[in-house]
Amino acid sequence: MRILITNDDSVNAKQLLPLIKKCSEYGEVTTFVPKIEQSGKSHAIEIHNPFGVSEQTLCDGITVHTVESTPADCLRYAVLGLGLEFDLVISGINRGFNIGSDILYSGTVSAVREAVLLGIPAIAFSTSPEYYDNAVKHLDEIFDFIKQNKLLEIHNLYNINIPAEPKDILITQQGGKYYSDTFKEVDNNLYLAQGKCVYEPSDDLTLDTDAVMSGYISITPLTINITDFEVYNRLKK
Repeated sequence: MRILITNDDSVNAKQLLPLIKKCSEYGEVTTFVPKIEQSGKSHAIEIHNPFGVSEQTLCDGITVHTVESTPADCLRYAVLGLGLEFDLVISGINRGFNIGSDILYSGTVSAVREAVLLGIPAIAFSTSPEYYDNAVKHLDEIFDFIKQNKLLEIHNLYNINIPAEPKDILITQQGGKYYSDTFKEVDNNLYLAQGKCVYEPSDDLTLDTDAVMSGYISITPLTINITDFEVYNRLKK
């Protein structure tokens, strides 16, 4: 299996090397990651200015490609620019949950959406910041679940979140608001977003928000088609 790894936390992400080593147990790994952090950049791509791509050697002699652009451009450059072919794209492991409406802002999730646009099955992984260093130890359990339930044969795009001490794995759907922002003035006409959790529990374990906050690994199938088919079918009539 040919696996492409990317993220939005940059080449300096602490979880990058453990993820590469773990995925190397499942296939041949190639890595294209942003040179600097791209959190919250969603599906942005650079179409006006050239960007640099270079190689960097991590400890243990593992070489990765660093891209001076967004996670989506990491995919675009590897596949469209170099013509590389992959069987699976893995994005993450993100330092912070990507659940509920936060999925829309996530560079981690947008990377796997770009992968599917390019015809490659893809999985995004995220976890809580306080558990970031240990999340990789649950990947074997998750990969076994994916294989046993033939998830990649059923669908090609999944968003997975790993809580601190998982009780089990649940198939979920996207929940509601998880984080929002206020804005603090830090200088004259300069403002800084201040994130705050706005999650309100509903005790509905079919939602990724409630499942993760209740201690379950959530696996959410996503789509790249954002058509509202209920409205579409109503208007067609």
